[in-house]
Amino acid sequence: MLSLDAWETGLTKPLHETLKRVTDQIIERSRDSRAAYLVKTEAARKTGPGRAHLTCGNLAHAFAASNTDDKDRLAKNDAPNLGIVSAYNDMLSAHQPYEHYPEIIRRAARECGATAQVAGGVPAMCDGVTQGQDGMDLSLFSRDLIAMSSGIALSHNVFDSSVFLGICDKIVPGMVIAAATFGHLPAIFLPAGPMPSGQTNAEKAKVRQDFAKGLVGRKELLKSEMAAYHSAGTCTFYGTANSNQMLMEFMGLQLPGTSFINPDTPLREAVTVAAVKRALEITARGEAYRPVSDVLDEKAFVNGMVGLNATGGSTNLLIHMIAMAKAAGIQLLWDDFEAISEVTPLLARVYPNGLADVNHFHAAGGLGAVIGQLLSGGLLHADSKNVAGDSMELYTREPRLKDDGTAEWVDGAPESLDDRIIREIDNPFQAKGGLKRLAGNLGASVMKVSSVAPERLVIEAPVRIFHDQSIVKAAFQNNEFTTDTVVVVRFQGPKANGMPELHNLTPLLSILQERGLKVALVTDGRMSGASGKVPAAIHVSPEALDGGPIAKLRDGDRVRVDAENGKLEILDPTVLNRDPVTADLSSNYTGMGRELFHAFRATVGSAEFGASIF
Repeated sequence: MLSLDAWETGLTKPLHETLKRVTDQIIERSRDSRAAYLVKTEAARKTGPGRAHLTCGNLAHAFAASNTDDKDRLAKNDAPNLGIVSAYNDMLSAHQPYEHYPEIIRRAARECGATAQVAGGVPAMCDGVTQGQDGMDLSLFSRDLIAMSSGIALSHNVFDSSVFLGICDKIVPGMVIAAATFGHLPAIFLPAGPMPSGQTNAEKAKVRQDFAKGLVGRKELLKSEMAAYHSAGTCTFYGTANSNQMLMEFMGLQLPGTSFINPDTPLREAVTVAAVKRALEITARGEAYRPVSDVLDEKAFVNGMVGLNATGGSTNLLIHMIAMAKAAGIQLLWDDFEAISEVTPLLARVYPNGLADVNHFHAAGGLGAVIGQLLSGGLLHADSKNVAGDSMELYTREPRLKDDGTAEWVDGAPESLDDRIIREIDNPFQAKGGLKRLAGNLGASVMKVSSVAPERLVIEAPVRIFHDQSIVKAAFQNNEFTTDTVVVVRFQGPKANGMPELHNLTPLLSILQERGLKVALVTDGRMSGASGKVPAAIHVSPEALDGGPIAKLRDGDRVRVDAENGKLEILDPTVLNRDPVTADLSSNYTGMGRELFHAFRATVGSAEFGASIF
């Protein structure tokens, strides 16, 4: 046992009234859908692991390739069998360490008298590779494809518990959707950790801007990028991948303190082994049964929203969390994120919201310190069930390596060890969270405000309209931006082209800011989880292809982007009387596999409701 269940600090304060109110609203809004989900999950639980119901032919196929000892255990059906769902490939630095995890997991399971099998693999693409390329149009859709692929893996119905090997942008959300769908099974997510710190993110950003200005060439740019992304592990900035890891701890699907331990270290292997043993302890065969349906409830999602705001996490999670919650019968709205942001202080500054990377953040106290501070302010559901036990106080603990090579959990940092990176709750970086919902006659959108300077939270200027980010780059190179401008990039929504990230625009718009211009981005597309200091109203819904007001804008119309008051407005209301423009999007539908995803584009929902095909 991990000896986690009964441990408490006594630091928890009564729940903040806003969190209670938002949670109650979510529970009421989700009453019917959540009830139906729990009925389905209970029926699956009562049926039990499928091995007891399979024919001899089914069983023989299920473990034909297993070794003799594993075959004996599987045939007797007297020990749990663990299903492994892996996103391994050796092209993604974050997922390359997973190559040897199955053998580690099988060995740990056998030590417990159990078995483990790789149930299936899922695709895992890297947005860092496809940014600005045609392949990026598949990125968001890959989330739902990953969910479907994970579902196929677990549909063999021979597993008592599951572990998921995934880290990056769409992989974790897709796997969570699948885990929630198989809510009768326990599930634990196994991170692989960030790469060690290389060239600083600030230095990397400067070289990118110098390249955009023409001050350095591609050779210097590539050298800089390789110094930043230099080894196995997750990228060290606080983008979507590392925001996913934060979320898995705040929502109780990972063991405490395991997100940011570097790959290929003794402690990383020790916590992986501990997670496997825990996944086997919490099956229906034992006394500590903890199915996913018990973990992923309304409290867990509220805790996740708090964590997202308190750490200035990725805007992508405003889409993904809604889709994940839906899979568990829970209905989230952007209004919920907004309400929680209003009372959640920003306690962490990690690049692009600060100079530190995730390794520095972890050394300064990491997620345990942030969670401890939030608990002390009544800003988390302390009694939220998780894979470690029944208290979020467990997540203020952190793993250490014992002399025998196993992991133990000890008291974590009670407070920040560096207030430039993590702050205490009575001295936050900002009184409110890092995310803001904007709405008005231009539609609904979101903005990551944690790294936007206060004087840039309100931008009012004429618009320049673009239908492709490459045309924005061309306009920049032609020195066409000489006055205050709201750059509108439309027909970038889920239905139009899969809602690619427009991260490549960040250096260009940052340069315009440095020149003294007031600039903002408005788009029905996405920005990277590393959205930076340029105010960007993203995920605009309805999208242009749905005839949203963004499709009625013309060059020169004035728009107000107001993150202080949560407004996104066309200042001349007569604009709304125009017919929406149309665009030739035929070039979006072929090449780089995009022709295979026509059914996704035809059925995907609005970003405001998770941009999901389900």
